[in-house]
Amino acid sequence: MCLVEFTNIKCTSPDLEHVSFDYCYLKSVNRTYKYLSLKGIMYKKPVSNVKVTFALLKKFSGYKPFLYNITVDACKSLRNPNANPVFAFFYGFYHDFSNLNHTCPYNHDVIVEKLPISHVDHQFSKLLAFPTGEYQFFTDWFIKGINRATVRIYFRLY
Repeated sequence: MCLVEFTNIKCTSPDLEHVSFDYCYLKSVNRTYKYLSLKGIMYKKPVSNVKVTFALLKKFSGYKPFLYNITVDACKSLRNPNANPVFAFFYGFYHDFSNLNHTCPYNHDVIVEKLPISHVDHQFSKLLAFPTGEYQFFTDWFIKGINRATVRIYFRLY
C-alpha cells in the first residue's frame, strides 16, 4: 500500500488573453485531509478545439519521463473516456472533482475543487502499482493548437 503526499502545484498560462488562473493551491486541513484546488478562467468562449498532453515524470536527477506521455483530443476523448485506457486513468484523477465532465464546447471556466489526496492515493495504490519516489503530473492544454495553460502537480509516493 502506498501513500501519496502532494508537495507542490504550479499553474501557468503562456497566453493570458485566453486563460489565466484565479487560484491554484494545495491546502492541508489536518494531518489526514489535504486537497488541491484550481480555477482556470477562460476569456474566449466557447472553447471547442482542445488537445491535452498528459505526462507522468519521475525524479531521477531532475524530472524524467516515466511510463506515460500522451496527447489526446480532449473533446473527442470526453465523448468516450474509456476508449483510451491511459486517458481514462488520468481523467479518473479529477473528473469527480471538476466541471470537466462533459464534452465540448466549454462555455464556462475550468474548476477542480477540493481534489483530496485520498483519491489520488487510491488511483496509485488500488488501480496501478507505482514505485516509491517523487513525481510530477504534467499537463499542457492546447486550444486551437496553441499552448494556453500548463498545470504541474508534484507529489511523493511512500
